[in-house]
Formats: sequence, structure tokens, C-alpha cells
Amino acid sequence: MTDTQSYKGWQGIKRAFGTPSAATMLFFGFGCGLPFLLIVGGTLSTWLRDIGLALSLIGLLSFASFFYVLKFLWAPLLDRYALPLLGRRRGWLFAAQFLLMLALLAMAYTDPTLHLSTLIAFVALAAFAGATQDIVVDAYRIEIAELHSQGALAATYTLGYRIGLILGGAIALYFAELFGWQITYTVMAALMLLPLAATLLAREPATRGAIRKVTLGEAFIEPFHEFFSRNGVLLALAFLLFVGLFKFPDQMIGVLAGPFYLDSGYTKADIATVSKLYGVWLGIGGAFLGGVCVAAFDIRRLLVVAAVGVALSNLAFLLMAQNPSEIWAFFAAITADNLAQGFAGTVLVAFMSGLTNQNFTATQYALLVSLANLPGKFVGGFSGYIVEQSSYSAFFLISAVSVIPALLLLAWLWKRIGADNQA
Repeated sequence: MTDTQSYKGWQGIKRAFGTPSAATMLFFGFGCGLPFLLIVGGTLSTWLRDIGLALSLIGLLSFASFFYVLKFLWAPLLDRYALPLLGRRRGWLFAAQFLLMLALLAMAYTDPTLHLSTLIAFVALAAFAGATQDIVVDAYRIEIAELHSQGALAATYTLGYRIGLILGGAIALYFAELFGWQITYTVMAALMLLPLAATLLAREPATRGAIRKVTLGEAFIEPFHEFFSRNGVLLALAFLLFVGLFKFPDQMIGVLAGPFYLDSGYTKADIATVSKLYGVWLGIGGAFLGGVCVAAFDIRRLLVVAAVGVALSNLAFLLMAQNPSEIWAFFAAITADNLAQGFAGTVLVAFMSGLTNQNFTATQYALLVSLANLPGKFVGGFSGYIVEQSSYSAFFLISAVSVIPALLLLAWLWKRIGADNQA
């Protein structure tokens, strides 16, 4: 029995979720999720608005989020160079986490009303460290376990990430109400000690084949050259296009979700309860379901199920459009949407992991992640216009149909991928 075969079926599921790496990814996911809202999301903007900062200035701070979008630009350095003592992956991971903790602590003790430019600098530093942490965690996950275990690692990562988001979001706001912003950010910085400890206790991924030493210039060119030369230009472009199209239906409605809920007659309390609490745990459940299936089934069929599931879940929002203010319709739509998103996210992670080369894991995976999110950045600017020119119902129908190009491209890729996701 080969190692790949041993990961099939129930035994494969137990092996995938039973590996120590799954527990490690729980803490790594926590470390990635915790700072996000504190540095580029709602928690930071709430703090700045709470002290009376102008909305225009708060909006400008959102540009820090581009570190997360453009992280593939410095990922080659993380593939090329290793820090001493802890190894290529753990060394950079520990450095990024430690820098992030210090940046959060510095934010806590910087008064925005007196030193706004200093706070902005610390926010940018924290965003850079957080994005760097994401790069290394993704590379670590791919290199630490076999392909059929990637779904399980993605699922446990998602659980940790969501817990981190809850602490950095809702819990941080509760803390700020009770103890103030300085104590809140100090506590959040201290919580980064958990992923730091996990990094020290984790094992460094084994190097599969020699890591070829290249010049600095080659470090930025070679990962992309290798990807295209290994797959061929046509197939490589098809892979990149498929990744960009896969989550298109989901990304189309993401920007307008909040306004749609309000326009459908739901209160902010309804949105918080159904979408932000109930929905989060449904998303985690979908991610674990995806992890189980990746460990047991053909990745190609899972891509079909995931893509169709996301498209159909968009149609569930028609229930809300046709039954405004009905809480049952809200629960039904969120159930379908979050389960489908969680499942599809894990399947896509496993698929993209199989497309990378061990010598350039950080760079190639960061590029794929950026492409997966790029359509959402683009479509978000036009989604409101589409609704204004038609209706929410028509918009949801369009978003569901937008899955067709991805399915057609997958049909062309079917024999070129293979059941084990090796091109």
C-alpha cells in the first residue's frame, strides 16, 4: 500500500485529523486570525471613531490591508533565505509573530489624538508582520504533511482562525467597553504568546529534495518560471484562471451582504446573531466537512461539488429577498451560504496546495491566494451598480450562473489534474 493510498477512506480521515500537525495548525490559525480585525478591520476603525477621528482618515488606514493582498511580492525572500536557529519556516514564522506582538503592544501605548502618524506606522508594521505570518503558515502547512492531509490541516487552521477573529473582534470590543483600548490591545498582544509557543514546539518541515540556492534576482523570477515550465504555459494559465474563477459566485455577493440584510428588514441584532455568531460556526462545520472529504475522496469531484454548492447557496438568498424580515429565511440562507463557503474554502486550499513546488511553496501559494481573492476586489466595485439597475433577486441569479465558466474550465482540466491533484 502506498502512502497516498493509506490516506483514503476512514483510515485516511483518522490519519489526517490525528496528526500532531493538525493541532499545530489550530494555534497557527489563531495567530493569523487574532490580529486581522485589530489592524485592518472593524476593531481598529471602531477605536479610532470612538476617540473622534475623522472618517476620511479612518478610511485611509484601510490601505494597510493591501499588505495581505500583495504578500506574494516579498514571499520569494522567505523561500530563498532562512533565519538561524529555528529553520527556514519556523525562523521566519517566529520573527513575524514576535514583530506582530510588539507592533500591537506599541499601538496600545500610542495615543492617536497626539501621535496619529506614529500609530499609522505601527499599524503598517503590524499589517506587514501579519501578512508575512500568513505566507509562512501557508508554506508550513503544505510542507509539513502529505496532500491528502491538507484538508484536515485547513479545517483545524480555520477553527483557530475563526476563534482568533472572535477574540480580536467581539471580545476586544467588550474589553474596550469595560477596560479601555490600551488594556484591550495589551491583552490582544499578550495572546500572541500562544502561537509563538506553538512555533517553538512545532517541528520544522522536512526538506523534500535539495533547495537550490539562487541569487536575489532569481529568487523573484524562478518561482514563476518553475510554475510555468513545469506545467507548460497553457496549463499554467488555465490553473491560474480556474483559481480566480472558482470563488467568483461567493465573492460577487460578499460586498453587498450587509446592505442586503438591512434592506431586507433585518435589524443589526438579527445580523449579529444569525450572520456573525450562528454563521461563523456553520462556516467552521463546512470547513471540517471539507477536510473529511479531502482525506477520503477524489479532489476533482470535490471541486465540482464545492463550486456547484457555492452557486446554489447564492440562490438561497432569494428566500430572504422574497420573504423580507422573516427570520427563518435568514437562518436558511446563512446555513446554506456558510456551509458551502466553509466546504469550498477547504477544498480550494487542498487543490492549490497540490499546485506548488516544495522549493517555492511560499511564493507560489501566495500568488494563488492573491489570484483567488482578486476577482472579489474587482467585482465589489460594480455589484452595487448591478443591483441598482436590476434587483437583488436578479443579482443572486447572475451570481449563481457565474459558476459556469469555472465548471467548463474544470471539465477541460479534468484529465490534466488527476485524482491526486498532481498536474
